[in-house]
Amino acid sequence: MRPLRAVVAVFLPLVLTLSTFAADMAKKQAAVDSVEKHRAELINLSDRIWAFAETALREVRSAKLLADYAEKQGFKVQRGVAGMPTAFIASYGEGKPIIGVLGEFDALPGISQKAQAVKEALTAGAPGHGCGHNLFGAASMGAAVAIKELIAAGKLKGTVRFYGTPAEEAVGGKIYMARDGLFKDLDIALAWHPATENRADVDSSQALIDFIVEFKGRAAHAAYDPWNGRSAQDGAELFAAGVNALREHVKPTVRMHYIIQKEGDVPNVVPEYAKVWMWARDSKREGVDEVFQRVKKIAEGAALMSGTEAKVTIQSGDYELLVNVPGERLLHQNLSWLGALTFTDDEQAFAKAIQKATGVPEVGLKTQIEPWHDPKPEPEGGSTDVGDISWNVPTLHLSITTAPYGAPWHGWPVVATGGMSIGHKGMTLASKTLAATMVDLFEDAEVRAAIRKEFDAQTKGHVYKPYIPDGPPPVPKEILEGGK
Repeated sequence: MRPLRAVVAVFLPLVLTLSTFAADMAKKQAAVDSVEKHRAELINLSDRIWAFAETALREVRSAKLLADYAEKQGFKVQRGVAGMPTAFIASYGEGKPIIGVLGEFDALPGISQKAQAVKEALTAGAPGHGCGHNLFGAASMGAAVAIKELIAAGKLKGTVRFYGTPAEEAVGGKIYMARDGLFKDLDIALAWHPATENRADVDSSQALIDFIVEFKGRAAHAAYDPWNGRSAQDGAELFAAGVNALREHVKPTVRMHYIIQKEGDVPNVVPEYAKVWMWARDSKREGVDEVFQRVKKIAEGAALMSGTEAKVTIQSGDYELLVNVPGERLLHQNLSWLGALTFTDDEQAFAKAIQKATGVPEVGLKTQIEPWHDPKPEPEGGSTDVGDISWNVPTLHLSITTAPYGAPWHGWPVVATGGMSIGHKGMTLASKTLAATMVDLFEDAEVRAAIRKEFDAQTKGHVYKPYIPDGPPPVPKEILEGGK
């Protein structure tokens, strides 16, 4: 009996560990199966949002579609949160942990495109989903529903929330939601984004500030008495020249881009008003603040030289994404467990036709799971209001292939693949990865503690202050009136 007791003593912990592991895997598989069960519904949601193609804060039909679907699935839905008619929160369950998943659904102006490999607008001049947010919202909803079903079946305990977050491409709806404290009781948030690779996002994003520079001068006849005029256009052009001179004297991580939105109507009148819209970015918000102070002085100098008045107004801005390594490892493990994407020969040919049309190497779609790497010191580029959420609650972020590698983003190629099977396959993998990871987060208190420990260390002493002006979000009047 002694040898038998010894064997039991050695192997019983292993057996218990294996049985617990098997139970966890069973729940993960149930979550994945739920996404597959609802796959046709999720594709329908995505395709309808793709067709709506509604821009920032105007996503009335898109938001309603997702919110209505959540209600039908048994979620309690709060609509019109944070002063935005198209923002909502769908919740199910009770108590801790509270795990949230973010969903976007806004389109970009002027890039309407048919779901084909040849550039052709679906509706000339109309918006299009050139960042794949139609896929983003639907996939995240699928993951939330999968967890809801496990909670309803008594297999998980806690609360799942889907956050319907509008206007990522413009004012940053999540920032207003964060300002109103809508994420403060979350344990962990998850998000994903359409991309050209499959990876857990261990690299950060760029911080950004979005602002307007206005010049006010004095009108005069450009031939009869131009000396009496003070050209706001001169102010805008001098400002632009100053910004372009500054490019030589900033760090390589800085990005500055602007458009002159208004600088006169006719050549024979000295313009009295001009308007420049500008974004400045850097890898850290401290760098953005430094660049912004220098740009404000350039505006002051341009006003002095042109005899005009300059006004600088912040519209919005994003924090850089705070990468949580323990959380990203968990995402990577689940993505690796689910495995690579599989595309048909026709889908690869579709992608290569787009690559040929846009002048990039014809390598098709990337299917493999990118290997893990430690976070790079500087991000490659791009900003997101998910960054703000990551400074309020631990946030895990994932990217999944939905478009041809190397094809221009925020353009027609992404619209094209987001409205057909390529996008649908990537969306489904994203939904399954999020759902499987959320099972781990509900089940494993030690994993949650490790994620929180890193977050607390990273944010120690930091007080979150968003890059948005005081007051309500800039919701268009017709949308506010329509929501009453």
